[in-house]
Amino acid sequence: MNVTLTPQPGISAPQTVLVTGGTGYLGGWCIVELLRRGYSVRTTVRSLSKEAALRAAVATSVDAGARLRVAAADLTRDEGWDAALAGCDYVLHVASPLGGGDPKDKESLVAPARDGALRVLRAATKAGARRVVMTSAATAATPAMSGPDRVSDETVWFDPREDVDPYRHSKRLAERAAYDFMRNYGGATTLTTVLPGAVFGPILTVDSKGSTEVIGRLLQGRVPANPHFGLQIVDVRDLVDLHIRAMTAPGAGGERFLGVGQFLWMSEISRTLRAQLGAAADKVPTRDMPDFVFRSLALFDASLRAMTPRLGRTQIHSAAKAQRLLAWQPRPVAATLIDCARSLISKKAI
Repeated sequence: MNVTLTPQPGISAPQTVLVTGGTGYLGGWCIVELLRRGYSVRTTVRSLSKEAALRAAVATSVDAGARLRVAAADLTRDEGWDAALAGCDYVLHVASPLGGGDPKDKESLVAPARDGALRVLRAATKAGARRVVMTSAATAATPAMSGPDRVSDETVWFDPREDVDPYRHSKRLAERAAYDFMRNYGGATTLTTVLPGAVFGPILTVDSKGSTEVIGRLLQGRVPANPHFGLQIVDVRDLVDLHIRAMTAPGAGGERFLGVGQFLWMSEISRTLRAQLGAAADKVPTRDMPDFVFRSLALFDASLRAMTPRLGRTQIHSAAKAQRLLAWQPRPVAATLIDCARSLISKKAI
């Protein structure tokens, strides 16, 4: 799945890629893979006090040498972005705020996600970057839950009237705002968005577990039974590969690419873990949770309440476009789940 770097005429030094949010789960793996492929990497953190931990995380997988630089920039502030982007050839804008599922907080993530994306785009276009690849989410290409289940693709945009949890709400509005900005820009920089499903796979450190906590909770026995909802899973390593392909492919500018793999119900995820991990998966649930039980629990837990519309739904997204235009191919989902679980166990993250 690796992409071979082809030096461009007249360019002797490695190309420089800015990765936003280098301490995050996806951001960390982007840094690692870019360094492996010969790029110079600049990454942003909200505070330079995080630099030592970031470098230590990267060092678990690759020797950065002098090709990694760290800059301070916050998605909620203008300061620092021009300096961070100066001289960068490409941008992987993967940083995004995370939050709870309380509908009362629905707008709390919008400003840092939407306004942060616009700060990155303004600085990138000013710096003359060739392309910005922005991480959106598959939910931004999901039709309203009130309709029938169907396969959706990148031509689908969300229904803005639909009530979704704060994270999905912020990702939807951020992607829409980014394309609105680019329509009025008219310069040489191009924007591409990648829309992933549920991101699992190995972790670099216990401090950047991201969405792998879903697998961690299963292994810890914190989920008493499997609720009746499913996920379209993508391996973090494959997702990074998709970002880099979208970054360099000549025809990818202005395009959206869904980065998703196989759909699995939670019960299928649990069965896969139990079948391949032996005693390490003894606490993974074997029973299925009736929908009425989940809805009852959701009355007292706002994070569960945000998930109730997804009960029993199979909203599938197609990754055919990424496979066709970028020759992207995700690995088998079972390998992702087991690598994720073994990584959480070996790094004592559960």
